[in-house]
Amino acid sequence: MSDNAQVLPKAKKSVALSGVAAGNTALCTVGRSGNDLHYRGYDIKDLATKATFEEVAHLLVHEHLPTWAELNAYRAKLKRLRGLPQPVKAALELLPAATHPMDVMRTGCSVLGTVLPEAHDHNVTGARDIADRLMASFGSMLLYWFHFSHNGRRIEVETDDETIAAHFLHLLHGKAPSELHANALDKSLVLYAEHEFNASTFTARVIAGTGSDFYSAITGAIGALRGPKHGGANEVAMEIISRYRTPDEAGADMRRRVEAKEIVIGFGHPVYTIGDPRNPIIKEISRRLCTEGGNPRLFEVSERIENVMMELK
Repeated sequence: MSDNAQVLPKAKKSVALSGVAAGNTALCTVGRSGNDLHYRGYDIKDLATKATFEEVAHLLVHEHLPTWAELNAYRAKLKRLRGLPQPVKAALELLPAATHPMDVMRTGCSVLGTVLPEAHDHNVTGARDIADRLMASFGSMLLYWFHFSHNGRRIEVETDDETIAAHFLHLLHGKAPSELHANALDKSLVLYAEHEFNASTFTARVIAGTGSDFYSAITGAIGALRGPKHGGANEVAMEIISRYRTPDEAGADMRRRVEAKEIVIGFGHPVYTIGDPRNPIIKEISRRLCTEGGNPRLFEVSERIENVMMELK
């Protein structure tokens, strides 16, 4: 069979504790039909094509899709929350340039929780405000640290960009992003905004269940997300793709690794027994970025790896 042949994914095997309820959530359902994902009842395919991340964030945090007036007010609120208190900046300036970005976010979250702590009664309104502040300021934390640690620059983290995605890219590159790049990041944020009872969410719920504060729960969740068997798998997958100069080289090496019984990160999922519904969406975004950016190699290599793995696994 050719490496370029279209191969349907094979059903995945059940794992230990499959079907055992760990808790209840109204936020998200995953894999009920084998390849579906819903946020508060809305199909991820519809949200990814028709909604912005700010609309999805409002849906998840404030329990409903916003009206046009609510969306404008929410965007204005998130804009106001992009700034960083001076103690947070001071802490970020102490982190070395070699610090992992997830560690930067974990540290920034923890410090912010000491500067602007949650109320002792853990009221719902306050918790939602903290969630909004963290979403608005995580990019500010990461890019303030990046520019200071790498270039010695104390950047201004507040911009007039309408979206969290555009704000992040503006801080990263020092100029307003193209519509293509801002839209790509926005859709990625939508696709990975929520995933039911994954390891980081479970960690956050355990911490919150002890009566601890919101910031502690998110700090712990970031620690779980950092792991190579959770969010860190994306990083490993990118390292794999970057190894190869051509699709043929990638295809041949993947076949060798599978025959040698090596574990290849990024393939197979215990919940999506048929396939991850986010994959076709992010794949098309990746194709556009690589093609319109004039460097299709990464996409072509990743697509060859995908086809080989689907054929052999």
